[in-house]
Amino acid sequence: MAEIIPYLFYRDVPAALDWLGRAFGFREVMRHPTPSGMHAEMVFGGARIMMGQGAADARLRPPLVTGTASQGVFVYTDDVAAHCAQAKAAGAEIEQDPADHGYGLTYTVRDLDGHPWFFTQSP
Repeated sequence: MAEIIPYLFYRDVPAALDWLGRAFGFREVMRHPTPSGMHAEMVFGGARIMMGQGAADARLRPPLVTGTASQGVFVYTDDVAAHCAQAKAAGAEIEQDPADHGYGLTYTVRDLDGHPWFFTQSP
């Protein structure tokens, strides 16, 4: 079995754990101190993300620090409108409200460190 798991870098992993839980509905499943700060994992449905602070390597920084994002996270959810409302209520920066793109109803949002997320509901 193969599995692809995004590994995101945040300035403050505990703050990211709290924010991703409130805004996106992720659930923390693990956190572990490391020499560079902290490693943590969260789940959303059956999907997992990992995160760290990247302090030991200056190249591993979040978009809010670097000024650019080289990738985003694409997530399928059952109810995009409700998910978008939850993210807005938590203060998330909504870049595009839910819209039909042919492959599904999608909205685009930035997290607390500038990572782009694309939440989609299948047609």
